[in-house]
Amino acid sequence: MAATILVVEDDPAVALALEVALKGEGYLPLLAATGDKGLEIGLAQAPDLLILDVRLPGIDGFELLRRLRAGGSKAPVIILTARDEEVDTILGLELGADDYMTKPFRVRELLSRVKSHLRRAYGDLADALGGRIIRADELLIDLERRRVSRAGKKISLTPTEFEILRLLAEKPGRVFSRRDLLERVRDYDAAISGDEKTINVHVSHLRDKVEEDPSNPRFVMTVRGVGYAFADRSERGERSGS
Repeated sequence: MAATILVVEDDPAVALALEVALKGEGYLPLLAATGDKGLEIGLAQAPDLLILDVRLPGIDGFELLRRLRAGGSKAPVIILTARDEEVDTILGLELGADDYMTKPFRVRELLSRVKSHLRRAYGDLADALGGRIIRADELLIDLERRRVSRAGKKISLTPTEFEILRLLAEKPGRVFSRRDLLERVRDYDAAISGDEKTINVHVSHLRDKVEEDPSNPRFVMTVRGVGYAFADRSERGERSGS
């Protein structure tokens, strides 16, 4: 079955170009020209991935994203912004977006990102991992079902947050630089200079969900000046990160 992609874009030319390109790749595009219509379609049809413009008539892309996440949507989200402004990027990521692109963008690059996020969220990665479960004290990471819980309470992660946690937890103690993580969670060809700061946002959001005290993490640790690591048993509770 073809993956459904919701495109919420008020520029008719951009929307048409994306519709044609997505159909050409075998996807089923759903189009909305306003934030309100995008919310209606997003909640009713549960698309597999969303491409959201930030500046929209009615509710904007940020509010649309917030409401979709509050409504239970876990689908990967790529936000589009007409301005290369850090505040837009950071806000989108904080609200649960997985990726972003700045207009004007190359359609082929966007399609590459769509494919990457769909594969990571719904592809054969879990089966390839052999159904393993990682346990770290009260934190449980089910790699086959892509589920995470702490002390028996289910934790809802975005696909990007789960992938970062998986990468770190599979090799406790190994330090991953921000660039390492970015290249691994974005397995497409793209210029990434300046994008490494977005990993900080994803990690911060991840900590808010998996750590009992995000300001004094026990699992996802910062190695200052280098990157991040998942604490091994001897280190849990002994190091802090920011």
